[in-house]
Amino acid sequence: MDMPKPGPEHAKLMRFAGHWAGDEVLAPSPWGPGGPASGATTMRVGLDGMALLQDYEETKDGAVAFHGHGVFVIDPQGSDVLWWWFDSMGFPPDGPARGRWDGDVLLFEKTTPMGEGRYRYEFFGDRYTFAMSNRFPGQSDFTEMMRGDYARTA
Repeated sequence: MDMPKPGPEHAKLMRFAGHWAGDEVLAPSPWGPGGPASGATTMRVGLDGMALLQDYEETKDGAVAFHGHGVFVIDPQGSDVLWWWFDSMGFPPDGPARGRWDGDVLLFEKTTPMGEGRYRYEFFGDRYTFAMSNRFPGQSDFTEMMRGDYARTA
């Protein structure tokens, strides 16, 4: 059996590899009052180029408030990006978010028993923005929960 090799979709995803930091704005939610925060992410190539591994830390009011770990892979049955997310809130993922590239924008969607999520990464050279919107059961519209603007750091 031939081992799969990273392809063009992998190369596009690996643009994330590196260290990133930036300012964030959190909306009030059941998990906190919202407000300004800062985020730092390290993303590294793993599994011989077949995965991107993400470690994230959010600082709010001078203290680390949240940690997360993500795993990105390209769906071997197509070109979708699959993203599993684990975090310090403790809710294990019941499957990955599924995403697609549209130019320099990577859009993910996911539905769980807790509601629906939309996640948007948009690249601008050595910067990217990230926005997370949710629609909880009983809501008709999505609400932006978090937005961040990150720059590549040394």
